[in-house]
Amino acid sequence: MYKKLVKSILGIFILGMLFSCENSIKTIKEITMEDTLPELTAYNIEYERISDQHKKILLKSPYIVRYEGEEPSTTFPDGFEITFYDTTGKAISFISANYGINLIKKNIMQARNNVVVINYETQEQLNTENLVWDQNKKEIFSNTFVKLTSPDRVVFGDSMRADESFASREIFNISAELEVADSLAY
Repeated sequence: MYKKLVKSILGIFILGMLFSCENSIKTIKEITMEDTLPELTAYNIEYERISDQHKKILLKSPYIVRYEGEEPSTTFPDGFEITFYDTTGKAISFISANYGINLIKKNIMQARNNVVVINYETQEQLNTENLVWDQNKKEIFSNTFVKLTSPDRVVFGDSMRADESFASREIFNISAELEVADSLAY
């Protein structure tokens, strides 16, 4: 009877060791998986894309992290600023946010938290908390509150969809549209 009790306790102890080792190996595999470790990290970056001797894009970010694997992405945990230029080198639009992620295979860029988009040509500014740019569909959309300020009015809505140039857009469920006076009398 004593031998059976010792064998049972010993068997339970060995089983416990096996399961604990299996969990440790599983944890190690999860930690060292290729797509969970960054391939590249960089601080205080400034990236320019130049085509035909003209600057097309200027990207600035205090910190970026690039992940490889099945779903490669580039994240901007501390925010980013991007300025877009026309063929003459003149700045035409600007976007900034406190967080961003570029899903490389899906061609989708997401900007979150204090998103600001400025179109210098039309003098319009869009403010929202979440903005998605689907590069395959060539459209931009937000499913959160938006505020569009132009020289003559301010429009508030609960969502928005636009082409990627922001020339054609639609704001949904407009809650207010305010005319801006040319001058204020005091």
